[in-house]
Amino acid sequence: MTKHPHGCIMIFPRNEWEKFRDRIASLPMQAQWWKRIFLGNAMDVDMDATGRVLVSPELRKTSGISKETVLLGMGSYFELWDADIYAAQEAEQMKAEMPDVFKDFSF
Repeated sequence: MTKHPHGCIMIFPRNEWEKFRDRIASLPMQAQWWKRIFLGNAMDVDMDATGRVLVSPELRKTSGISKETVLLGMGSYFELWDADIYAAQEAEQMKAEMPDVFKDFSF
């Protein structure tokens, strides 16, 4: 589990975290602060007997997570957002034009 710079928490299965960690660690020196943000805020967590994961107060605070959350499956990891922050970010993105990489994308 690690902090994402846009106000969410990223939750990885161990094997996917190791791939992500290695990619971040291999970035050049000009990305040193981003390495610190991603790697320095990471922590191991375990599920309890009912399958819940405890999110530390520090990660909740720095990510802006209060009470209501949104959990998004992002392929190889999850993003956990404060519901209000996510709604505001989504509304802002919907105002903008779709990125060029989607222009020729077929659904």
